[in-house]
Amino acid sequence: MPTPPSHHSESSDLPESEQFNLSPLIRVTLLLLYAVLLVPLPFLATATDAPVAPMLLWLGIGLGGSLLYASLTERVLVDDQRIQVTYSQWVPSFWRKGWTLEWTEITALKPRSTGQGGIVYYFLTGSEHAYLLPMRVAGFARLLDYVQAYTDINMNDVKPLAQPWMYIILLGCAVLLGFVDAWVIWTSVTLA
Repeated sequence: MPTPPSHHSESSDLPESEQFNLSPLIRVTLLLLYAVLLVPLPFLATATDAPVAPMLLWLGIGLGGSLLYASLTERVLVDDQRIQVTYSQWVPSFWRKGWTLEWTEITALKPRSTGQGGIVYYFLTGSEHAYLLPMRVAGFARLLDYVQAYTDINMNDVKPLAQPWMYIILLGCAVLLGFVDAWVIWTSVTLA
């Protein structure tokens, strides 16, 4: 029985190395959602004379935003020798630690279902260590081309964890919430 044609490229068709950043849609959506959920809190604390100081809330929002942004600097570097997950240099390793795997170390790809009904995949090594396949990068299909070309693992059935329409809906909700936030902030400043 003939093997069905693969949509993945041969390794000779791939650039020598490539970088895959987190999808801009995901990054913008999560940062905006964080902002619209938390920025009104200091204004509401002032308007309601809450026992929590607004400055303390601003500090917490700033720290949390920095940690979120640090997590969103994830990028995947691939070449003909390895796959590497890294973060910006300013991100401390105790917060987000990357990893590196030589292609020759990867023995299998293991699917695992998530609590929300999705499927994530882990690279397995000969020593049975598992490394999460980065699934939220821009150019995910191209990343799969590298994995298949350098590991000979069939990647035809691997799909992104979240489809773009999910993040577009979430982004739309965040924008709508932003309008509500503007009204809440305006009202709280007017009443103060």
